[in-house]
Amino acid sequence: MKHFKTLSSYLEYLELPRPEHPMLSVFNSKGDGYLPCPRESSPPITNDCYTISFKKFVEGNLNYGRTQYDFTNGALIFIAPRQVLQWDNSVVFERKGFSINFHEDFLKGTELAHQIKKYGFFSYSVNEALHLSPKEEKQIELIVENIEIEYQNNQDEFSKDIIISQLDTLLKYANRFYERQFLNRKEIASNLLEQFNQHLTEYFESGQMQEKGVPNIEQIADKMNVSQRYLSDTLKKETGKTTTEHLQLYLIDEAKNMLLQPHKSVSEVAYELGFEYPQYFSRLFKKKEGISPSAYQQKHSLN
Repeated sequence: MKHFKTLSSYLEYLELPRPEHPMLSVFNSKGDGYLPCPRESSPPITNDCYTISFKKFVEGNLNYGRTQYDFTNGALIFIAPRQVLQWDNSVVFERKGFSINFHEDFLKGTELAHQIKKYGFFSYSVNEALHLSPKEEKQIELIVENIEIEYQNNQDEFSKDIIISQLDTLLKYANRFYERQFLNRKEIASNLLEQFNQHLTEYFESGQMQEKGVPNIEQIADKMNVSQRYLSDTLKKETGKTTTEHLQLYLIDEAKNMLLQPHKSVSEVAYELGFEYPQYFSRLFKKKEGISPSAYQQKHSLN
């Protein structure tokens, strides 16, 4: 797999114009302009750059990580360094929109270098992109125009600070708009939780939990064709609980049923639920229920 360490080498591979700055490029189709078209196909590649782009594709599939996204409606997409990208000639590139690419070292020594790692949407798959309303799109376009002005001007001692400040503002707006997107997708969140529990049920009933142990969140997210971060953020916004908490709730619920089966020991329940050490299961059960598994058995055997 090809990996590009510099922004210039990455853009050269894409067959795009050389950047005005060694660590930053801005392409914007404002007015009657058009975006340059990148190469029509690519095997899996990685690079050390962040990308923020909008409406770059209108049809076809671009692979990002392990998933695909239909770009017909256009969206704001965030790609982090070292994410795997791949596309073929079925993708048609829209000539309207913008694309900002910057090397991760461009942020070195700034507060944004730390803050950008806290934005979960850089870890989302492309099919979890941000869809903007016309009003939101206009707000983002104004920020991009400010970035482009500084990018095209002769660089001085203030240029980098101003550009990074504008990038920071863009990301803050994106965070706000993602919050809105989560709130407007209660049905999607409900379906995700239903799918999440369904995958756990299938995993448990197939005997894999006892054989392979408790599944991690990434495994479940992969099965659901969403990213781990997106799954966690969506469920957290809608239910107030993280994916780990939902996993624990499922395990405790199953444990309650199993503990009430005749002649079932706490250790047997723990092993069947995929816990390598019964003590860990007992601690989790007591933390969630307020009593130990054995006390739970005794309490209900008396009723």
